[in-house]
Amino acid sequence: MRKVAIWTMLLAIVAAAPGVLLAAESKEGSVLSGEMKGLDGKPVDLSKFNGKVVLIVNTASYCGNTPQYEGLENLHKKYADRGLAVLGFPANEFGKQEPGSDKEIAEFCTKKYSVSFPMFSKIVVKGEGQALLYKALTDKKSSKYGGDVTWNFEKFLIGRDGKVAARFKPRTPPESDEVVKAIEAELQKKEEKAD
Repeated sequence: MRKVAIWTMLLAIVAAAPGVLLAAESKEGSVLSGEMKGLDGKPVDLSKFNGKVVLIVNTASYCGNTPQYEGLENLHKKYADRGLAVLGFPANEFGKQEPGSDKEIAEFCTKKYSVSFPMFSKIVVKGEGQALLYKALTDKKSSKYGGDVTWNFEKFLIGRDGKVAARFKPRTPPESDEVVKAIEAELQKKEEKAD
């Protein structure tokens, strides 16, 4: 009886925590697993992005890098049909540059940058309370791309296998040759297998 009560309490705590992954990994080794809350408050199962090339970005509304939303949206529009998903995760760890509520963030992204790619509820990407997704992305033991997030708009490129394929510094523009070549190379891997 006591074990049931403990498990019930643990499940309640995990379910109440924002930005926390709730489900077990759906694909071995994939960082794309579990549920996270979208900006609209609805749960999003990250495993639905397995098999796609995914660009994960921690975002902020009041940062020198904020205009990168435009480049991220352009990538989303250009490559979504080929299997790219751009996912934005607002965070407030760096310079307190994302102080708004989910509603305020959604309004800002829509009105200022016409963002149509999936945006998620504000999470912690570094330090105490770090979301499990970012723990997986920054784990030095499981990826050569591990290490703390350094600032807003750091980008992680996830291959179709659900593993980190590349990582780009915050000031690297989303539409830079470096990012575009890496995205196209990851997209090409699936297309080559289909031939």
